[in-house]
Amino acid sequence: MHQPAVCRFAVVRTAFGPILLALAILLHAASATRAEEVDLALVLAVDVSYSMDEDEQRLQRLGYINAITSPQVLQAIAAGLTGKIALAYVEWGGTISQHTLVDWQVISDRASAEQFASDLARASQQRVFRTSISGGLFYSANMLNRLPHTALRKVIDISGDGPNNQGAPVHSARDEIVATGVSINGLPLMLKRATSGWYDIENLDAYYTQCVIGGPGSFVIPVRDITAFAEAVRMKLVLEIAGLTPPAADGAPDTNIPAALPPVRNAAFDPDFCLIGERLWLERMRDREWD
Repeated sequence: MHQPAVCRFAVVRTAFGPILLALAILLHAASATRAEEVDLALVLAVDVSYSMDEDEQRLQRLGYINAITSPQVLQAIAAGLTGKIALAYVEWGGTISQHTLVDWQVISDRASAEQFASDLARASQQRVFRTSISGGLFYSANMLNRLPHTALRKVIDISGDGPNNQGAPVHSARDEIVATGVSINGLPLMLKRATSGWYDIENLDAYYTQCVIGGPGSFVIPVRDITAFAEAVRMKLVLEIAGLTPPAADGAPDTNIPAALPPVRNAAFDPDFCLIGERLWLERMRDREWD
């Protein structure tokens, strides 16, 4: 006896009901994470090498958490053309020590900022050996390459407390990345310690200026005391989101950011100076051989 067509349809619909429901859920999830246009795609690339102690690293992490949710940063985001930025947080050390702690998230209001901060606060803290700023930059550039959104500007915000001593020369990495239209800003940590290590250099801010940063509107904000870190990060985020540079000598922000890429290397560029970290490492290894 043939089953009526209407009954056959009901059976098929019942059998495939769970599948259709699952597809609907997947389609809804895909639409919720669809590409968006944002004013800025920003990678926060944070040094977690052993040269910083655990207390300094905790204060560093807390500085980013507080800055991301600060009223000043939220106001800067809201003032943009789209009122949104895409943000990711990575930690780096040696050439094989880069990790994404918080992947790309769109920040548009306090709720989304607090979600990002909460995800960052839950991430485990780690410390790694060596310092490859170039490795951190390349890893951050790859993060931007797989950005699921359309960004008007792309910036890598890299912090560190020492010069590059592993991997590609940092100025070569900088040149390659800036040539793709990405700007690199620096947050050199020139912290006050009771004793200086063999790896410390006094003019880390000059090193970052000559060898690390580049691209339209790029700048350096040095941190000379860990207690000032949170304020430095907040200021840096506001400037990056607004597309400004730090105040000029007369106290007025410099908003004249060139549309085309400026020369990557400034007038004071010295490739020998940019290899100071590699030389210090080699000297340290030779000294250990004689111990």
